[in-house]
Amino acid sequence: MAIVLFIVVCLVLMLGYPVALTLAGVALLFAGVSSLFGIFDTSLLGILPNRLYGVINNPILMAVPLFVFMGVVLEKSKVAEQLLTSMAELFGRFRGGLIFSVFFVGMLLAASTGIVGATVVTMGLMSLPSLLKRGYDPAFSAGAICATGTLGQIIPPSIALVLLGDVLSNAYQQAQLQMGIFSPKSVSVGDLFAGALLPGLLLLALYCLYTLLLIRFKPEQFPEPIEPKRVDLAFILQTFGALVPPLLLIFMVLGSILFGIATPTEAASVGAFGALIIALMKRQMSVSILKEVMLSTTKVTSMVFLILIGASIFSLVFRGLGGEELIHQVFSSMPGGVIGATILVMLVIFLLGFILDFIEITFVVVPLVAPILLSMGLDPIWLGIMIAVNLQTSFLTPPFGFALFYLRGVTKDLVTSGQIYRGVIPFVIIQLLLMLILSVWPGVVTWLPSVIYR
Repeated sequence: MAIVLFIVVCLVLMLGYPVALTLAGVALLFAGVSSLFGIFDTSLLGILPNRLYGVINNPILMAVPLFVFMGVVLEKSKVAEQLLTSMAELFGRFRGGLIFSVFFVGMLLAASTGIVGATVVTMGLMSLPSLLKRGYDPAFSAGAICATGTLGQIIPPSIALVLLGDVLSNAYQQAQLQMGIFSPKSVSVGDLFAGALLPGLLLLALYCLYTLLLIRFKPEQFPEPIEPKRVDLAFILQTFGALVPPLLLIFMVLGSILFGIATPTEAASVGAFGALIIALMKRQMSVSILKEVMLSTTKVTSMVFLILIGASIFSLVFRGLGGEELIHQVFSSMPGGVIGATILVMLVIFLLGFILDFIEITFVVVPLVAPILLSMGLDPIWLGIMIAVNLQTSFLTPPFGFALFYLRGVTKDLVTSGQIYRGVIPFVIIQLLLMLILSVWPGVVTWLPSVIYR
C-alpha cells in the first residue's frame, strides 16, 4: 500500500493538481480506506496537530520568508542590470566575453537572491536579446542562462539549503536513534552553506571551462569581441559601484552564518534589511514596489509552508503503511551496500526531478531515505550537498523544468522550446559530472566545514 500511495501521488501531480493538496488529500484518502481493512492505525493521526505545530513554529524555517524578501527586493532594485552592463564592458574585449559576464553576474545574483526564477527571468530579459543580436548561438545562450539561474540552488545563501538543512537535521537525529546514539549534535544550515561554497564555485568553473572548449573547437558560435571600452576613472567607479553592494550584502549574510555570529534566521533578517537599503540607495523603492515585494514574498512563503504541511501528512501516512520499513529492507538487501544504496537514491531523485519540483522532493523523498543512508554511515553534510546538486537538475530537465518555463515565458519570440531543451543538455551533464567529482573527492564538500567548525 505504501508503494501504491507513492505512485498515485506522482500520477495525480502529473495531472496538474496542487502539490500540497495532493500530498495531504491522497494520503488521508489512503489512510481512511486502509483503516477499513485494518492496514492503517488511525490513532497515528492523533500526533498530526503537534507535528504541524512544530513545522509552523520551526525557527530555522523562519529564514525562508526573509531570504525570499531579500531576493525579491534585489530583483526590483535592478542590481543585476547594472552588474551585467559593467561586466559586459569588462569582459567584452574577449571572444565569448558576454557569456562569461552572464555566468559571473548570474552567480552574484544567485548568491544574493537564492531564487532560481528571479535569476532566470532577469538574465533572460536583459542578456538574451544582446547575446542573439551579437551573433551567439541561440541554443547555447538559452542553456547558459538557464544553467546560471540554477546556481541559486547550490551557492549559499540558498533557500534550498535552508529547507534541506531542516530536513537533514531531523533525519540525522532519527539515524542516531536507530544506531543507539544519543547526541545533541545535528546538521545546521551553516554546515550546508560551508559545504556548498566550494562545489558551487567549482560548478561555475566547469561552466566556464565548457565555454572555453566550445570557443576553441567551435569558434563560429561566438562572435568577435567588441571594441574594448577605455578603462578610465569613470569606468572603474561604475564597475566598483555595481559590484560592491551585492558583494557586501553576500559577505554580511554568509559571513555572519559561517563564522557563528548569527543564526540563519538572524542573518536572513540582516540580508532583508540590507536589500532594502540598497534599493533605497538606488532610488528603486516606493510604496507600490514594497507592496509588490511583500505580496510576492507572502505567496512564495505560503506555497513552501503549505507543501511542507502536506508532505508531513503524507510522510505520517506513508510510515503508518509500513513504507519506512520497506525502504530499509530494500536498502539493506541491495548489492554494494551503502554505495549501491546511495546510487539508487541519487538515481531516483534525478528521475523524479523530471516530474516533481525540488521542494516536493525535499519534503517528501528526502525524509524517507536520508535517515537510512545516514544510519549506514554517510556524512550528513556530503549527503546534503549531493542532494542539492542533484535537485539542480530538476530545474533543467524537461518536461517540468521550471527554468525552461521561466525563460520560455519571457523570451517567446527569441528562441524556440527545442533550442532551450538542446541548450540545457550539456549543462545537465556538467551538473552530473560535478556529482561524480564530489563522489570521488568528498573532501571538496567536507573540507571547509571542518576548517570553520573544528
